[in-house]
Amino acid sequence: MSHHLDTPHAAQTGQLYLDDLFVFEGERGTVFVMDVNSSVTKADIKPGFHHEARYEFKIHIDGSEMEALTYRVTFGEFDGKGQDVRVHALTGDDARDDASTGTQVAQGRTGQEVAGEGLRLWAGRITDPFYVDLGLVTAVSGAVAKGAKLDRSAWKPEKATNSFAGTTVDSIVLEVSDDAMLSDGTRIGVWAATKLATDAGGWRQINRAGHPMMWPIFWPTDTDFTHPANTRHPCEDLRSGGEEIAKAVAGVVAANGTAVDPQAYGWSVTRRLFPDVLPYEVGTPANFGFATVNGRTMADNAPEVMFSLVLNTGMTSGLTSDTSRAARSDSFPYVVPVAG
Repeated sequence: MSHHLDTPHAAQTGQLYLDDLFVFEGERGTVFVMDVNSSVTKADIKPGFHHEARYEFKIHIDGSEMEALTYRVTFGEFDGKGQDVRVHALTGDDARDDASTGTQVAQGRTGQEVAGEGLRLWAGRITDPFYVDLGLVTAVSGAVAKGAKLDRSAWKPEKATNSFAGTTVDSIVLEVSDDAMLSDGTRIGVWAATKLATDAGGWRQINRAGHPMMWPIFWPTDTDFTHPANTRHPCEDLRSGGEEIAKAVAGVVAANGTAVDPQAYGWSVTRRLFPDVLPYEVGTPANFGFATVNGRTMADNAPEVMFSLVLNTGMTSGLTSDTSRAARSDSFPYVVPVAG
């Protein structure tokens, strides 16, 4: 589930932990972005992407339970200057089969635009576009965990600062041109996953991301990221974790008096968040909002939306999209690379 690396365990293996997922309309088609390896811990960051890992964009078509399209990105070893990068496309049953290799559609180097048939990719170190004040995160996650009234006196929006200012992440930016599977008007659900090979010869899912802020809101004390939500498939979310999320939301809205029927509201939020895939209609402007979610841009104030949704009351983060403007671009690769 989506989170940044503000815990001791994740700081050691940041290359495998997803910080953010973005989906939006680009210059030539649909853009998918996943970020990993945050510097927010101030710990020593291993350079580049894990050379033994798979980084996958999983795409569900028209509400399908299982993904019908996967873009798998892999990297060579870091040589001091960069890494080789390859992209494979997998469709149909292959899209959900770790044993399938799919078709290689692009190859190149990190830090450079990599062109393939109907797509282009860029991967490298960037300025993190994410923005939030961790003081607000602590206040909200504490209220959710305890099913308690939110203590607004502990945090003042007028004094909010971006805790991620000056931090960096490793980013994979993939832009896919419109085709038969991703044509305008197609409704998709997107999630990202990182995987490592097992001794038995298969692949183990390490981390996944769909909606933002899931981990800091619902599992803030799991500093080892051992919760099964990270390793299961989204199709299992509602059955395996629905009751847990519904209970947490019901408890906090009951304590804050923001829902007439806390249990019903808890389940309505759960059904909106589970399965944990980011919905998007291809070819339309993306917007991660309280009323509706249609992809997510780097300007969207995702923490503000998620807090408002879970608490069932308007929340301000004290920050605006201008906070991250210096970390994003309007042209490919839509991010701001870190020099060197």
